[in-house]
Amino acid sequence: MASSAAATESALANARQSATGKRTARSASARPARPVKQEIRVQAQPGFVLHSYPYKETSLIIDVFSRDHGRIALVAKGAKRPHSKLRGVLQTFQPLSVNWSGKSEVRTLTAAEWVGGLLPLEKSALLCGFYLNELLVKLLARDDPHPALFDHYVATLNKLAHGESAPIVLRQFERALLKETGVAANWTTCTLLRKQVDPATIYVVDPEHGVRPVRPADVWPKVSGKTLLDMEREDYSDATTQTQSKLLMRSLLAHHLGGAQLNTRQILIDLTQL
Repeated sequence: MASSAAATESALANARQSATGKRTARSASARPARPVKQEIRVQAQPGFVLHSYPYKETSLIIDVFSRDHGRIALVAKGAKRPHSKLRGVLQTFQPLSVNWSGKSEVRTLTAAEWVGGLLPLEKSALLCGFYLNELLVKLLARDDPHPALFDHYVATLNKLAHGESAPIVLRQFERALLKETGVAANWTTCTLLRKQVDPATIYVVDPEHGVRPVRPADVWPKVSGKTLLDMEREDYSDATTQTQSKLLMRSLLAHHLGGAQLNTRQILIDLTQL
């Protein structure tokens, strides 16, 4: 009897083990396979270094604004070594041709060459350039291409290098940035009344709902319809347009930055009242 009971218990144990194995196999086969990330290889991509910081002892992490791939993070291995070819190349405001590869969010820089074509930024223009870079780092999502904004960035650096009016150049770029990132629509139409903006009417630009006539309780900067129409035409020749557009853009950028501080903006305000 004892041997019979033991044999029965052994058979039941084997059956349970077999059933458990089948359930495990079924559950494993039911799980969807994880997608295999394809290695990305990019060559000869126009780009600019926006920002860099040390990584380990001899390398850098660089934030690059590329024309066709947007803002990307790259590891520049060995870039801090004294004899590295990358040491003098990975500078801000220098037009580059960049190669990289990798699967992860932070990829590996494989080559970078200076291609020239822009004058260097100096004095206050250099500070304006750092302001542009800070805006791009804080407002652009990674891996989100903006080729038109890239072209506008190049044109803006060129204008600053040639001594064009910094306040006007910055307003034009700020407006292009908000348009390209989809947070500011066309300002020639009143969204509330669904009709053309009147140059003689006073409006506010609600960051979430667009242009509408001013209300007594509004905290947004008040701007004339003429200012809004001038900004859409990139015409900042009028002194009132310059003043109102400065306050408007400062308010809108603060809203979309969600409280994040722009260090270079404050320096510009303190030094030049831009």
